[in-house]
Amino acid sequence: MNIKQLETLVLVAELGSLSRAAKATGVAQSLVSRSIGQLEAEWGDRLFERTGRGVVLSEFGRRVFPQVQLLLAQSVRLQDEVKDAAGVPSGVVHVGVLPSMARRVVTQMFEDTQARAPGVLLHISEGFSGQLDEQLASGRLDMAVINRYGHGPRQDEDILGEVATYLICAAAHPMAKRQSITLRELAGLPLVLPPAPNGLRSILDQHARQQAIALNVVLEVESLATMKEVAMGGHAMTILPMLGVDDEIRAGQLAALEIRNPAIPRTIAIGVTRHHPLSRASRYVLSRLHDVVPALIASETRNAAR
Repeated sequence: MNIKQLETLVLVAELGSLSRAAKATGVAQSLVSRSIGQLEAEWGDRLFERTGRGVVLSEFGRRVFPQVQLLLAQSVRLQDEVKDAAGVPSGVVHVGVLPSMARRVVTQMFEDTQARAPGVLLHISEGFSGQLDEQLASGRLDMAVINRYGHGPRQDEDILGEVATYLICAAAHPMAKRQSITLRELAGLPLVLPPAPNGLRSILDQHARQQAIALNVVLEVESLATMKEVAMGGHAMTILPMLGVDDEIRAGQLAALEIRNPAIPRTIAIGVTRHHPLSRASRYVLSRLHDVVPALIASETRNAAR
């Protein structure tokens, strides 16, 4: 018995055909049949039964199949550990990214890992900070780039930079020619925002109470693309950082007014899971995020100042 034979067994079971398994692996069907036959001879029972449309696992095959899958998964983990111990970053890294930063961060990180660490597979989850916090706390993410407001990041997070917050409206809106807006002036404006609980909603509600004003939230959505589409339609406005809308602003579709008095700065931080130690691959990705994200933030700051 060897790993290749077990991989062939799983492939035949999944495809339900010796010929399809042979085609998928690029080998002769006789080699697939021989591999299965060797396992059956060693284990002393038939693994498959023939049907009119191919093959299915026998009773014996169904009993041993879960253990075969487990052994193969352990083999993959062992290979990752060996490469990790040998100093070669390898394996899957689960990263959470804010929607406003996802396109640029993911593109740069993908290009970076392909060039410098091709053994690293990025698994990206896009979401607002509250969603990413939950996934990070449950161990589903190895790390996440997150917005923080008010008192800033938590004790176990690293600060990557700070960006301003803007009122986003259609380029044809009468307010579009302005450079800034006070928070008090937001009162009564139709807003499309992410639903609570959400860091932005919490800080906006806090400031609104302090200013004795009421915010007019006419639509709640959990999609950056939808928020921008509604704003471009001119029926409502939204509140975002510049990175989330800079393409639409350059295209003349949206306009951005910096919110001031008081300002609503967003601290961009990165947090890591406490559920397990970071692999060499995860540590590599974390170090690159510490370079990539601050550079993007600096770029946004320069563009906003023009």
